[in-house]
Amino acid sequence: MVSLSPLDYTLIIIFFSLTLGIGIWVSKKSGKNSSEFFLSGRSMPWWLLGVSMVATTFSTDTPNLVTDIVRTHGVSGNWVWWAFLLTGLLTVFVYAKLWRKSNVNTDLEFYELRYGGKPASFLRKFRAVYLGVIFNVITMSAVTLAAIKIGGIMLGLEPWQTVISAGIITVTFSALGGFKGVIYTDFLLFFVAMGGAIGAAYYLVNLPEVGGVAALITNEHVADKLSILPDFSDTESLITLLIIPLAVQWWSSWYPGAEPGGGGYIAQRMLAAKDENHAIGATFFFNIMHYALRPWPWILVALASLVVFPDLASIQEAFPSIADDKLGHDLAYSAMLTKLPSGLLGLVLASLIAAYMSTISTQLNWGSSYIVFDFYKEQINPEASEKRLVAVGRISTIVLMVFSALLALLLQNALQLFEVLLVFGAGTGLIFILRWFWWRINAWSEIAAMFASGIISIILKLTPAGAFFFAKETGVFASYLEYPFVVLITTVIWLVATYMTQPESKAVLQSFYKKIQPGGPGWSLVLSEAEADGVVLEDNKQPWSVPAGIMAMVLGCALIYSAMFATGYWIYGKTTLALVMTIIALISGVLLVRIWKKIKANIL
Repeated sequence: MVSLSPLDYTLIIIFFSLTLGIGIWVSKKSGKNSSEFFLSGRSMPWWLLGVSMVATTFSTDTPNLVTDIVRTHGVSGNWVWWAFLLTGLLTVFVYAKLWRKSNVNTDLEFYELRYGGKPASFLRKFRAVYLGVIFNVITMSAVTLAAIKIGGIMLGLEPWQTVISAGIITVTFSALGGFKGVIYTDFLLFFVAMGGAIGAAYYLVNLPEVGGVAALITNEHVADKLSILPDFSDTESLITLLIIPLAVQWWSSWYPGAEPGGGGYIAQRMLAAKDENHAIGATFFFNIMHYALRPWPWILVALASLVVFPDLASIQEAFPSIADDKLGHDLAYSAMLTKLPSGLLGLVLASLIAAYMSTISTQLNWGSSYIVFDFYKEQINPEASEKRLVAVGRISTIVLMVFSALLALLLQNALQLFEVLLVFGAGTGLIFILRWFWWRINAWSEIAAMFASGIISIILKLTPAGAFFFAKETGVFASYLEYPFVVLITTVIWLVATYMTQPESKAVLQSFYKKIQPGGPGWSLVLSEAEADGVVLEDNKQPWSVPAGIMAMVLGCALIYSAMFATGYWIYGKTTLALVMTIIALISGVLLVRIWKKIKANIL
């Protein structure tokens, strides 16, 4: 536990006051109608949405998760989430404009645009509860768990005290301000969180016991953790940490914030953009910040923690009040923050509060949008007034917060939930990528994939059968066979279901194509049938933009990954490698600009 100075308290109070002030300021306009409450009238510019996406994914559990990964598997262990950059850039250059063209209120409304009949209606309503409540509550509970650990170590708070104090303010401005309040506060939260993360990393790496970057990278506890790529001579680590994430995981799994083809709160922000160009700009800015720059302050603190707290025993010795069921490597981040001086400590605490509030407020608004548009309005009260929809949105915001807080009190570490969420969505991602470009996918494809993935994951995680076939060690890297196994079986099941069921009706397929204009060979049969019927589906015949989009995705990956490597090598003092990576980033950037001009021309 640390002692806060008057300056620390002042910084935190100012931050809380500004946040609540923004929520109250925009509450009147946000409550005008459901479009304002959940999408801010579709008027948001790219830079504001991009900053909001970055702020949302700061989260209190992310630095804890990164610390856990680095201490357990080294810097290269982060490829388990770095691989999602491929998903992110595919969304940027292929799917962002399609989502904005759809003009739906939520990404679940897409189901009744792309599919038809009772299966589409069931899928929309079921996933509104499945994602908006169950998955959303699980995700928020991981964030709240991290807040509990930070509050316990830094302020000596009991878990329930942290949950109540952090939750009340967050749920208040979320319920009042709606999506506009979330976006505006995210802009403030981004700078507070980024400043706190960088300031903490700089100070903690230069602690006397750490001795600066030069001493850190040569420390006996750190030297074997520095590599950005896994050891190529270690087959299991190579497959687990790099090959599976890059070859399978990024396209095959639904994961909050990194959905193949876009979805969730990322789709919500794309739908709130002024137009297709702003949707693309927002998601590209987010991916640059999320992968290339932001992880390094957390990684540096994680590495420094190995010097100060080399094992769990040393953490437990320093903080004996921490319960055994909350003890884990993820605590090392919070433990390091207790060494910050007055002023910087207040800023960092404010930044952690900012990270918590940004993530939770986004999840609350996104989850309640599903409940309002895709469940309440569809299932319970189709004639509900705009005032009633906003009221239901505010009530569901509070209920979601309560459920997530209760679950957080039962959990031990963030890695548990990361593993569950990752495997639970395994095998479904390919559908989300192909459904825009292959006419044959129908509602039963998604229903089969969703249930298959969930049931297989439960069998593997919770039954003796799973324990018999797969190693059940703790952690996301426990078995490199488990994840692709779920992907393979789920994919086979949904493909069989696709061909065993009837395709969507001609009217549904033609209506979808006319509105979205996805293009590509996967729609050739639909186009030829429409032509035979004398129906015009393409307003302006243009070259298919997907090949250019994929090329932009490859160049974007080269740009961001090389920038990420360059940042690391500059920090490590490896000048030659840093220069090479920097040059690759610059060349990739120039080529990307040229490709982007072609994509932009097709949009306009």
